[in-house]
Amino acid sequence: MWIRAAPLLIAAAMLAACREEPGEPRFPKPQREVAQIVGDSFSTEDVRDRRGEAEEVIRLAGIEAGMWVADVGAGEGYYTVRLSPVVGEDGRVLAQDIIPETIERLALRVQRERLDNVAVRLGTPDDPRLPARTFDRIFLVHMYHEVTSPYGFLWRLREGLKPGGQIIVIDADRPIRRHGMPPDLLRCEFDAVGLDLDRMMPIASGDAYFAAFRAERPRPDPRDIRPCKA
Repeated sequence: MWIRAAPLLIAAAMLAACREEPGEPRFPKPQREVAQIVGDSFSTEDVRDRRGEAEEVIRLAGIEAGMWVADVGAGEGYYTVRLSPVVGEDGRVLAQDIIPETIERLALRVQRERLDNVAVRLGTPDDPRLPARTFDRIFLVHMYHEVTSPYGFLWRLREGLKPGGQIIVIDADRPIRRHGMPPDLLRCEFDAVGLDLDRMMPIASGDAYFAAFRAERPRPDPRDIRPCKA
């Protein structure tokens, strides 16, 4: 059953996210920089709307009514609130972030705007904690360069996809220290965990690009993952 966000549910999610599971697999550390999280807002929503960013990305991702989608690293919910009416009452949106205060604010926004098809969830830096085989699309928008454990993160993230689902990445073609992700490095890191690039193209929003990945190969054993070099 899909339950809309509420303070008690958020508190329970925080406690669950803090538990350590025994026998957790170990993943290689990234051999590149990791951008610091500087806030939960990438840009003002009015600026992004004037550029038509969300409309273009949602169109390229093929979002339709009835789909189940996850907005990982949702921040203030820019994509969450725009995905909600597109998937409609038969679809669902899960908004996830790793910062408790951000999740609290986002849950209040979801309630205030009466987005009955949206739920929120607290994740951890290396585990988005998505329900398995649930989502048609998983969005990573202007956040992947801030992921501190990319191989563990992606290895777990891909299990949230339905068969035939896609991971959608929006990032900037610039150095990581400038809060971007070079496309070749992105492709290499996804490939390392068995995720294949379906398509990649620039979008109208500045120096950003759109990339879609599929999970058509089995997950590798974490011990077999070889980190990519920047």
